[in-house]
Amino acid sequence: MSDQQPNNQLNIEISEEVAEGTYANLAIITHSHAEFVIDFVNVMPGTPKSKVKSRIILTPQHAKRFMKAITENISKYEAANGAIKDLEETQFPMNFGGPTAQA
Repeated sequence: MSDQQPNNQLNIEISEEVAEGTYANLAIITHSHAEFVIDFVNVMPGTPKSKVKSRIILTPQHAKRFMKAITENISKYEAANGAIKDLEETQFPMNFGGPTAQA
């Protein structure tokens, strides 16, 4: 038996730091004719400024594949766990439980 993998398999490694992940509750998507840029942000209550935690740059073709993969995975999730409520459907306080904003 050979230790080599068939040509159609990828050998993907992940470092411990990357495996821990980064939490984001906001994604900002921009695009040009050549690429899509997705900035992932963690907006915390009571903080006036938030920083981009991660930026992913995709070709338009990969962005479309990503969209299809997300759509497929959401469908599978909802089939197993029920519908995911959209934030617009729930009364989600914009202050996230922190002090209310005043003008």
